[in-house]
Amino acid sequence: MPDAPITPTAPESPTTAVQLNHTAVYARDRRLSAEFLAAILGLEVGAPFGPFLPVDLGNGVTLDYYELRDEPIQSQHYAFLVPEERFDTVIDRLEAVGVTYYADPNHTEPGRVNRLFGGRGAYFEDPDGHNLEILTRPYVRP
Repeated sequence: MPDAPITPTAPESPTTAVQLNHTAVYARDRRLSAEFLAAILGLEVGAPFGPFLPVDLGNGVTLDYYELRDEPIQSQHYAFLVPEERFDTVIDRLEAVGVTYYADPNHTEPGRVNRLFGGRGAYFEDPDGHNLEILTRPYVRP
């Protein structure tokens, strides 16, 4: 029986698709902002990494908080997909610390949640004015 031909193979790539690994989140006080997000979402703040203070989201992505004390912080939008069974807990945490949540991104419907795409969602601000969103179902895109 003849030997099967040996075909060289390329080294395996660590990922099969492009994935977001981390992003910097600007904050006036990186510890305050990182701890706020971690407390609301039930996560932990990691050890400092250079000038960054990371919050690991548990899906291979970290938000790396970076301090900008003397510059204005440009508001950004960050959306977090949370399990349906944890949604009410997140809302309870927001209420416990006196943070108003809204059904819409423009913050015109306080104390309400939306029911987009068969799930639930809400928006709220972090200490630096970033517009944060929690949702239980991803958006249906065309």
